[in-house]
Amino acid sequence: MIGRPDDPAFLYFPDNYRWSMGLLICLGAAPWTGIEIDEVHRVGRALEGNVGDDHAWFEQWTRMGEQIEARGREAQDRGHPRTAASCFLRASRYYQTGERFIHPRSRRSMDVYAKSVGLFRDAAGMLRHPRIEPVEVPYENASLPALLVHPDPARASQRSPCMVFFDGFDVTKELQYGYGIPDLAARGIGCLIVDGPGNGESVRFRNLPLIAETERYATPAYEYLAARAEFDPERIGVMALSLGGYYAPRAAALEPRFACCVAWGAQWDYHAIWAKRLDELATGKVLSLSVPPEHLQWVLGVTSEAAALEKLTGFRLDGIVQKLRCPFLLLHGEGDEQIPLSLAQKCFDAVGSAHKTLRLFGREEGGFHHCQVDNVTVGVHAMWDWIEDVLKPAR
Repeated sequence: MIGRPDDPAFLYFPDNYRWSMGLLICLGAAPWTGIEIDEVHRVGRALEGNVGDDHAWFEQWTRMGEQIEARGREAQDRGHPRTAASCFLRASRYYQTGERFIHPRSRRSMDVYAKSVGLFRDAAGMLRHPRIEPVEVPYENASLPALLVHPDPARASQRSPCMVFFDGFDVTKELQYGYGIPDLAARGIGCLIVDGPGNGESVRFRNLPLIAETERYATPAYEYLAARAEFDPERIGVMALSLGGYYAPRAAALEPRFACCVAWGAQWDYHAIWAKRLDELATGKVLSLSVPPEHLQWVLGVTSEAAALEKLTGFRLDGIVQKLRCPFLLLHGEGDEQIPLSLAQKCFDAVGSAHKTLRLFGREEGGFHHCQVDNVTVGVHAMWDWIEDVLKPAR
């Protein structure tokens, strides 16, 4: 049976939280990237005898990605770029869905990931609505790869509002595009999706590990947009999901030029979260994690649990979010198995903004799980409506 008796969510692997969440991360992009439930189900059926084997997971998703990529290449050769772009978007997501559980990364997994980025870029070059521009955001002595999704020209003003969208603990700019960004652009709001340090291409190909001081890259992202003629410096906001519930509030608290902040999933003290997790993992307890625990050391650029915990001492919001002044939205699923609801309330209560909103999602409504992965649409609609009310794009 797909799902749990006490949970209405679509949990394909009911005895494996991580695999169920991984499949939903892929499938949840269907309204905006054309992900096909039949293709996802074929992968799931092929994995039935290997649940928990992350290498089998990688191989089956990669196989599906190769099939859809080949279909797209054939369409491209026949002069049908829209069909090709649709196939490339799906194949890119299938490749990244498979790759995200591999630890340690292999040469093949890195090649597959690089192919996924290239396919997404190829698709972006063929799409016109929305227009997607691959860009580089200056960052200290390097730069961060990003996707600038332009607002719909029919809704765009002379200088439009724009959101900076950072990743979480284990997602990527390509995956995040599939979380409703075309709908945000259709509302006349641009979006700069950034692979920050520790995420996506930045950690895989540029040796840029995760850091606590998100303002070090959030300020350059703000200034990059503010310098572009098509965006209004007074209407640039910041958002992020999952661990990004730490990134975005810190960025907006310490970079006051941001016009609003959205935390798609709460954080409070990430050091405490992982200290507890590592203690429990040492006892053999199976935890509800989004990726294998080895991911922590990899993104932080360290080789021991002790070193990882030392790096995480800065990942605390107490004393930071009290400085927030811009409008603030926090979304959280009441059944989040990774970050408890009590921490969402603690963070929200501490936020210093006068205009702040806590949006909770319950079992019956949907969006009950971590970052509304069980019903992305309800989360996206809540965020985009709120952002539209705050940043006021052209009507």
